[in-house]
Amino acid sequence: MAEIIQRDGTWAFDGSTVRITPGLHRSVPLFRQTYGEIAVPLDAVSGVVFEADRRRGRLRLRLREGADPLLQATGGRLPDAADPYRLAVDTDRAGVAEYVAEEIRHALLLDGVPQEPVGSYLLPGPPVPVAVRSSDGLVSFDGTRVRIDWAETSGRVKRATGPRIIALADLVQVEWLPNSGHEDGFLRFVTRETVFAKLPPDKDPYALDLWGSARRDLLTALVAAAVTARLPHPSACAAAHPGEAGAAAHPGEAGGAARRAPAVPPPRADHHDVLLRRLRELGQLHRDGVLTDEEFARTKAAVLRDF
Repeated sequence: MAEIIQRDGTWAFDGSTVRITPGLHRSVPLFRQTYGEIAVPLDAVSGVVFEADRRRGRLRLRLREGADPLLQATGGRLPDAADPYRLAVDTDRAGVAEYVAEEIRHALLLDGVPQEPVGSYLLPGPPVPVAVRSSDGLVSFDGTRVRIDWAETSGRVKRATGPRIIALADLVQVEWLPNSGHEDGFLRFVTRETVFAKLPPDKDPYALDLWGSARRDLLTALVAAAVTARLPHPSACAAAHPGEAGAAAHPGEAGGAARRAPAVPPPRADHHDVLLRRLRELGQLHRDGVLTDEEFARTKAAVLRDF
């Protein structure tokens, strides 16, 4: 057993699994404490590095592309401090960190674990049900459907549409961008009907606009990962639509290679019907007084542009 215990957390390797447990110190980000313990099978690991520093070093576990739904959902955008595959190491424990890293490397070599992308998730992602209260509302996922209950501070368009319930079978993919504290983020649920018509997050009834507490809004990645884990694996989408599944341009420190985004299905025959339906919905909101003339014109232009 190779193990290192730090204020940031604990890594323990038994030859087949890297068990990562977040620390309980108040300096450990809320996201990592909420995500909890992670058991990473050796088959999911592509490598490990220890980055020495005069003040504090860092252990970083690199996973094979497509192995982890959390990394797939977040696309390498998790802040370093919230990255569960990164461990801050005190200088006097650098030797232990090097030993743990070497034991993992040795096991990877002995087992002949390839570094190529995998065809299915090797980690389960967050358990369900999971619910997170963000700056734009409460989002929950029970394993079969997503529900969004808007906050009082949400936009008028969203509040007018009422709670949004999305069946897992209707989802194509999840898009997530963190609230950095300097720039708003969003959590968007892309359905078969909305894949070609993406409104701005503050107007999109299928997206949460993340503009409040960056620490709290980061928890929406739990929902993004839980849903992603239950959608078809990106490799299946790539096989169904060869040539269309481009790589996502968000290389993650924790996950190694750039993530492949799920393939977007080709335009369907009812593409024009979807556009007309969205425009009718906007027109009704405008007639009901929910949208001002300016809001209606701006939102309509965004719909037409994205189509």
